Amino acid sequence: MSSPSSPFAMLSPRTVLVTGAARRLGRSIALALAAGGWQVAVHYRSSEQDAIETVAACASYKGASAHFEADFQDEASVKALVPQVIGHFGQLDAVVNSASLFEHDNAQTFGFAALEKHLRSNTAAPVLLAQALHQHMADRAAAGETNAQGAVVNLLDQKLWNQNPDFMSYTLSKAALEAAGTMLALALAPRVRVVGVAPGLTLTSHLLSEDRFAQLHALSPLGRSSTAEDVAATVRFALENRSITGTTLLVDGGQHLMKFDRDFSMM
Repeated sequence: MSSPSSPFAMLSPRTVLVTGAARRLGRSIALALAAGGWQVAVHYRSSEQDAIETVAACASYKGASAHFEADFQDEASVKALVPQVIGHFGQLDAVVNSASLFEHDNAQTFGFAALEKHLRSNTAAPVLLAQALHQHMADRAAAGETNAQGAVVNLLDQKLWNQNPDFMSYTLSKAALEAAGTMLALALAPRVRVVGVAPGLTLTSHLLSEDRFAQLHALSPLGRSSTAEDVAATVRFALENRSITGTTLLVDGGQHLMKFDRDFSMM
C-alpha cells in the first residue's frame, strides 16, 4: 500500500482494469496490483472460470475485484467494457493492456484476415480503452476533481527491437501499438499517461518444453530474461510514477540487444 505521504494515498482505493487477466501474465499483473492496494477489474474473453479464480486471489489482499467479459474482435464489446467497470467500482484510474492475440504467420502465409484479427485485438482495442479512460478523466475533472490523472500501460514485446520473420501479423500489431503509445501520450496529456512495457521471453507455452524454455530464457546478457514478477513490478512502477509517459520500459534481461534469427518458439 502507498504510505500516507505518497501522492497516491489521496486517490486510494485506486481501480485498474487489467485485460487478459484470467491467466498467465495478465493474472500475475492483476495479483501484483491487488497486493499493492489496487482494486482490480479482471477482463477475460472466454476463460470465465479462470477469471473467477483470479478475482478470488485478488480479493485475498482485502481489495475489491470483479470480472468482466469482452471480445476484443468486437468494437461494441470493447467500448462497453470501461463503462461496465466504472458502473461497478464507481471510477477507473488505469488500464493495463495485457490481452494479446499471438497466432503464427510469416511472409509466405500472411494475409488480410490474419492481420486484421491481430490489429483488432492487439492495437485497436487498447486505443479504444485509452480513449474511454481519457473521457472518464475529463468527466471527473468537469465534476471538480482537478488533479485526476489516469494511466495506460501497454504490454509490448522485446522483438520490436530485435525483429525476426516469425509471427508477422502479431509483430505488426505490436509495432502499431508502440507507435500508438507515442501518439496517445501526446494526445491524451495531461489527463492520461501512456507507457509501454516490453518483456522478453517470460512464460513457457505448449510450443516449448520446460528444458528448452530454460535454455532460451538464459539467452541474454544478464543470463536470464524476464519473469512474470519482473514484468508485474514494472507495470506497477509505470502506473505509480507520475513523471513517465510516451516511452517504453524493456524488461528482458537485455534480450533485445542480441540477434535472434527466429522467434523463441521456433528455435
